[in-house]
Amino acid sequence: MESYEEKQERLTAKLRQNQPGPVRLEKSTSNLFRHRGGSGAQKLDVTNFNNVIRVDSVNQIVETEGMTTYATLVDATLREGCMPAIVPQLKSITIGGAVSGVGIESSSFQHGLVHETVTEMDVLLGDGEIINCTASNEHKNLFFGLPNSYGTLGYILKLKARTIPVKPYVHIRHIRVTDSEKFFSEIDHWCSERVDFIDGAVFEKGEHYLTVGKFVDVAPYVSDYTYLNIFYRSIQEKNEDYLTVKDYLWRWDTDWFWCSRNLCAENPIVRRILGRKRLNSITYQKVMRWNTRVGMTRIINKYLGVHTESVIQDVDIPIQNAPRFLDFFHREIGMRPIWICPVSHPNTGLQNNYPLFPLNPATRYINFGFWGVIRGQEKLSEGYYNRKIEKMVAELHGIKSLYSSSYYPEEEFWGLYNGNKYQSLKQRYDPDARLHNLYQKSVLRQ
Repeated sequence: MESYEEKQERLTAKLRQNQPGPVRLEKSTSNLFRHRGGSGAQKLDVTNFNNVIRVDSVNQIVETEGMTTYATLVDATLREGCMPAIVPQLKSITIGGAVSGVGIESSSFQHGLVHETVTEMDVLLGDGEIINCTASNEHKNLFFGLPNSYGTLGYILKLKARTIPVKPYVHIRHIRVTDSEKFFSEIDHWCSERVDFIDGAVFEKGEHYLTVGKFVDVAPYVSDYTYLNIFYRSIQEKNEDYLTVKDYLWRWDTDWFWCSRNLCAENPIVRRILGRKRLNSITYQKVMRWNTRVGMTRIINKYLGVHTESVIQDVDIPIQNAPRFLDFFHREIGMRPIWICPVSHPNTGLQNNYPLFPLNPATRYINFGFWGVIRGQEKLSEGYYNRKIEKMVAELHGIKSLYSSSYYPEEEFWGLYNGNKYQSLKQRYDPDARLHNLYQKSVLRQ
């Protein structure tokens, strides 16, 4: 096996030998949900930067390469009695991607977002140089600027991130709340309690569920949501549950939250045909990307005279404005279920400095996750529903993650995502524009 240093040397030599022009990563999987146009960029193969280098359970730090998936990372850390402080919900997400994108999960109410758990990064720049970034060294501007940059400032080859100790099991409680104002008030209350995980789901108007989890040493039983049983359905059926830590971390992956239903994978017969190993987000992504290439649903919809719009988004709204956003969403979008996850910022002294994903460090946010397709007989303007969401998020002083389709006019986009700061980072770390800029990648989808 090549060492990190050997891989690093080979990669930089290859990049410097390439012809001038744009470059992008060559990856086997992607958790971006925006279709790219033809960019003509040279592909940079970094797939072998996928090893966990060291787990230090005493100092609660993991050192790992940037293309390591969370499936691999969780296995390595659990063996040492710990887990990454934030574990995004899908096994195929890489830790480097969760930093340059925005990673979140049910421990975010106390540990923040993935990038807020990082202490150090090695970053490959577009010209082949590799630099080390920390919160206090000469490249601290890039350390804080990388989150939400999506590889447009550089690629993370290695990083160090905080871990937390675990116990063998997680005890979870599902608390039903009928009133939306009270629902978010309950979330706010539980964020101050001694629990380890908080998230929730909205199934219908007046049907909100808050799920709180706590590490425990023993469990009277454990449930299995990796095959025939479906986790999100259990929320409505059970008041409490027990899972192993590993199964808790991947409780959403088996059915890609609830998106497996779009592929008929909630059918018991289909589940048995697929088998336990294929019931996961990686399988569904492959099917989705195949459909994008061949256009099967486009052909069917055209034949039926149906117009569709994919609405696949995560947005962060200040908790005081969350009831208003939920009311808007029920009224104007109507997609359900909706995933709910609170986000607070750890007291590290760093939380005020991430310019491309600017959240108020004194404010608790609610992440709303919604993923589906709106169908209708009327042909609407491109991005009609997504644009409604973008406008409401801005009105409520929230912010939208950029992993999916965006429809912002350029001036509005840079106003929301700190364009002046971004341009100064771009000028310093990618002056020859070897990497696309954030607007090109996020909105123009290049």
